[in-house]
Amino acid sequence: MRIAILRIGSVDTDVVESIQRELCDKFPGTTCEILEHTMPVPQDAYNASRHQYHSSSILARIQDYVEKSEADRVLGVTEVDLYVPRLNFVFGEAQCPGRTAIISLFRLKPEFYGRSPNRNLFVERSVKEAVHEVGHTLGLVHCSNSACIMFFSNSIFDTDRKKLAFCERCYPLVLKRLKGLPRS
Repeated sequence: MRIAILRIGSVDTDVVESIQRELCDKFPGTTCEILEHTMPVPQDAYNASRHQYHSSSILARIQDYVEKSEADRVLGVTEVDLYVPRLNFVFGEAQCPGRTAIISLFRLKPEFYGRSPNRNLFVERSVKEAVHEVGHTLGLVHCSNSACIMFFSNSIFDTDRKKLAFCERCYPLVLKRLKGLPRS
């Protein structure tokens, strides 16, 4: 599988590079590149009453980069706060199954919760959300195992509790879906 990471707006380069390395590690046989082009944050996705960006609107625009990059999957990474209707926020969203996903780094920083900056924790959270959303693109749904990376994060506590790994039920599905992808 070939994954392209698309920066949306200004994004921390070190975090994106950590995501790149971990995606290759968690999805065997995968290559991952960071696209040179940065997509501007779509201002028409902004909801002024919520002070957030509608993730589904941005996700739809990422589709254009699938063809441009010739990647199997494109993961958008942004620092703006995302939401979907009926939820206060989302850490990310993906087509399930599909070829596009997006994560937001906005609520992954410890400072958002009034804590001291912690670079390692911030990077770990970012990587977990990236792997989770790419898992969705392979058709994996939320897992009931709270330690599995595919567990739904309703809060940052859920993200912190889960491991940076698929559980014994989800990992075989990852391998099966990767094996079933067309070879290029």
